[in-house]
Amino acid sequence: MARTLTPRRESPAVSRSASETRYTTSRLYPTRNDLPEATRREAVALLNQRVADSIDLQTQCKQAHWNVKGPSFIALHKLFDEINEAVEDYVDLLAERVVQLGGVAEGTIGVVRERSTLPGYPLALTTGPEHVAALADALAAFGRTARVGIEEMNALEDADSADILTEVSRGVDQWLWFVEAHAQA
Repeated sequence: MARTLTPRRESPAVSRSASETRYTTSRLYPTRNDLPEATRREAVALLNQRVADSIDLQTQCKQAHWNVKGPSFIALHKLFDEINEAVEDYVDLLAERVVQLGGVAEGTIGVVRERSTLPGYPLALTTGPEHVAALADALAAFGRTARVGIEEMNALEDADSADILTEVSRGVDQWLWFVEAHAQA
């Protein structure tokens, strides 16, 4: 049976706040982790949101990598692939933290499609400057959600999850700098 996809908005900004995208997990596995169950449950839901955003960011990096054209092709092609590899590591860090807390990492394409707060990636882009702008928008939006996540984890007193999100935020800011440098004179 053929599925039809409804495209997301092509907005350059994150349209939902992180608190509007909270999901509840149906099950927590037993663990000796000393964080209270309510804290772990909330952290799992918030981290799964970041997993969805990071998987979306990863696919957007590959979209840019595959389709970039123009005089800066090789430099951007390589840069976009390097960013993809770094984001893949972020996906793993976040998903593994979910499982450490007793949760289930939720990273299917259906979950990502439903939950991602990132702007949709325009499919008709070809030139280097177009991909630079679109990927910069995605990186900036993801960086914002990571920083919101840090605040949320601090409120939950989950220092380890906040630390992971701080690492992710630092990395995304560096990649954003690298991408934006291609658009600056």
